[in-house]
Amino acid sequence: MRKVMVFGTFDGLHEGHRAMLKEAKQYGDYLIAVVAQDHMVMHLKGYLPQRNFSDRFEHLEKADGVDKVVIGDAEIGTWNIVKRYKPDVIGIGHDQHMLHDDLKKSLKNLGYKPEIVMLHYEEIDKRA
Repeated sequence: MRKVMVFGTFDGLHEGHRAMLKEAKQYGDYLIAVVAQDHMVMHLKGYLPQRNFSDRFEHLEKADGVDKVVIGDAEIGTWNIVKRYKPDVIGIGHDQHMLHDDLKKSLKNLGYKPEIVMLHYEEIDKRA
């Protein structure tokens, strides 16, 4: 089984999110979506999500193609969620530059080397 992992705030599941999830699922058989905790969203984006964490998590659990939804790390750069689930592929969104850069720097600390793919769903992304 080939596992794929994606990260996001998922603050209102819109067509851009659906396209990202569909594209990510094409890289494997099992899609794990990691939902960012509120304090991490504030740190990375400078504002809190409009929807609370529970709502964001629950909506994602109902999304087509998502096999598992998990809570994101509580601290930037630890990549504990990646170490725990060991996805074969990590899908990075077109607007997740900081995530991509940190992941590339942290690869040696993961204990294995997942494939990193850039997802190209921006044409229909309305709000990241």
